[in-house]
Parts: sequence; C-alpha cells; structure tokens
Amino acid sequence: MSTTQKIAGAALAAALGVTTLSACGGGDAKDKPAGASDAPKSKTVTLVSHDSFNVTDTVLKEFEQQSGYTVKVLKSGDAGAALNQEILTKGSPRGDVFFGVDNTLLSRALDNGIFTPYEAKGLGEVKPEFQLDKEHRVTPIDSGDICVNYDKAYFADKKIAPPQTLDDLVKPEYKNLLVTENAATSSPGLGFLLATVGKYGDEGWKDYWSKLKANGVEVVDGWEQAYNERFSGSAGGKKAKGDRPLVVSYASSPPVEVLYAEPQPAEAPTGVATGTCFRQVEFAGLLKGAKNEEGGKALVDFLIGKKFQEDMPLQMFVNPVTKGASLPELFTKHGVVVEKPENVAPETIAKNREQWVKAWTSLVVK
Repeated sequence: MSTTQKIAGAALAAALGVTTLSACGGGDAKDKPAGASDAPKSKTVTLVSHDSFNVTDTVLKEFEQQSGYTVKVLKSGDAGAALNQEILTKGSPRGDVFFGVDNTLLSRALDNGIFTPYEAKGLGEVKPEFQLDKEHRVTPIDSGDICVNYDKAYFADKKIAPPQTLDDLVKPEYKNLLVTENAATSSPGLGFLLATVGKYGDEGWKDYWSKLKANGVEVVDGWEQAYNERFSGSAGGKKAKGDRPLVVSYASSPPVEVLYAEPQPAEAPTGVATGTCFRQVEFAGLLKGAKNEEGGKALVDFLIGKKFQEDMPLQMFVNPVTKGASLPELFTKHGVVVEKPENVAPETIAKNREQWVKAWTSLVVK
C-alpha cells in the first residue's frame, strides 16, 4: 500500500496484525504450473514485500507443492521503505521478486532499473487498465481505492446526508468532521492528496485544500491514528472516543469492520464516499540480479493466478486484477464499487510528488 498497500489498502492489513505465512512441500513434476522450472524441491524463492503481504497457508502450500519451490517472505516495512532498500541494493537484491510498489512510487522504481523485464504467464488475463508498464518490468497484482469513509450512525442521528464527493467536503455542514493522514508520512494521506490533484488539476488543488483547511480538516501522522483513534465509526475509534465521523481510509474498510466484529452485524457501520477516491495499483517485479530467476518467474505467475487472486481480498483487503477472479461475499455484500476513481499518471506523480507534498505541507500543516 505505498502500503496498500494495502487494500489496498495494505496499511489496513498491517494495522490488523496480519502475519506472513511460509510453508514448504513437494509434488510431482507433472503438477508444476506454467512458469515453474525443474528446480530441486528444496530450492528457495524469496519474495521481498512491504509488511502487509499475506496469503492463506493452504494456498501457498499448494504453489510450493506444485512448483517444488519453498517460498521465503522478507517483510521490509512500508512500501516506500522496502523500495528504498531495493534501490540501495540494486544488482545484488535481497530476494528474487519484489511485491508492493504501487502507482505512486512506480516511476521511481522503474527509473532506478531494479527489475528485469518478464512477461508473466497469464498476463493476458489481467485487465488492461492495470497494465501500466508496457515493458513488463512489473506485473499488476492488486488494486484498491483510498476514499473518505463515514460513520453511518453519526449522520443518521444528525439527520445529515453523508458527503459523497470531494466538493461536498468543503461545505459548511461538514465543518470539523474530517480527519486525514499526513501526505508526507502516510500512503493514504498521499493518495488523498493525489485524488485532489486528479480532480482539480495542478492549478486548483491548492485552492481546494485552502478551503478544506478553513473547513476544519484535522491532519494526523498515519492511518492507525486517524482510523482507530480519531474516527468515530471504527471499532477502535469508538473505544478511543474518536469524534471525527469522516476519515480518509479505504473502500475495503466497511467489509473489514464486519469481518472483525463479534457478532458480525447485518450491515457495515461505515460507508464510503465514492466521489472522493484515488485508485492504487500494486505491482510485483523480478529483481535484477535475482539468485533464483526461474523461481521468481514462477512466483510472479502464481501471484496473478486465480487461486492467489481470489485469496487476496480477505488476506490483504484488496481487489483482484485478473479477469474472472471473484470477490468473497463479504466484499460484494458490504463493499462498494468505485466507478470513477481519480487517477494521476505514474510519470506525472514521479515528476511532481516531492513539490506537491512540500507545497501541501506548507499550506495545510505549517
């Protein structure tokens, strides 16, 4: 997710205490998936990722049994920190595949040349809108939307319609209700800034944030503080007596609130303002200088395979990018479909990210 990522929100999965699983096993050569080699069954393939990567044990075991590879997962902090380490070790990577670079950091990764091009088997089944690198240095793995979430009970009690768009957030009825993360220190905070850039353009986003500041937006360092302490609609926020009924989080947050509630409610306690969203796409790539290149290719193939794609939503709270991969009922019942998220081209983000964040900091925080 950036820490999606991850969904996306990958930051969300990390905050819920998700742990990475690794298993080993063996299988017949005839059972090997496309992309796997005749490597010895004891051979290890290493996946470097941000902290939010997770996969069901049985799904990972099936890959290992069929391919003959043992998967080692090396977690390396948030997406930005993990990417920095790979750039510093360019040519002598710590693993074979890197997972977790998203479209806000993609151009930086590609410009530093840390990946070996590889056209994954099954790439034709990945939806075209997610294939942002025509040279196949990275392969899209998941997508998620950073959006404003709202506390349904608050707005029902106040008899106020919850906001649905970025324009709504600057209206008087929503004064002092929104908490967001710092764009300089938080993936969802940066994503929300980019949503405003995508909506209002390079000329208009500053004026928008001036209005948002005047309307009482609160800025905190990260997602955990915003969502689990300041937001009144989350389970954590209720315990912390949070008093902000609007928060920048993920479109997948409502299903997660249902999943971890005891007992599970019939309806999610939070909603999503679908006109406030920025779409994140996370990628994986074969690291240049990988010790186990063939194993790395097999692992990338696995990550866009239907088995892993359908496992992701309840493990990392993100959406599959492969055609035909279905979402669990929890997502279809309690989640939302964001039809028109804001997008900013990766190369535009790379060119302007630092100056945008610097200008945002001067305008909103200082």
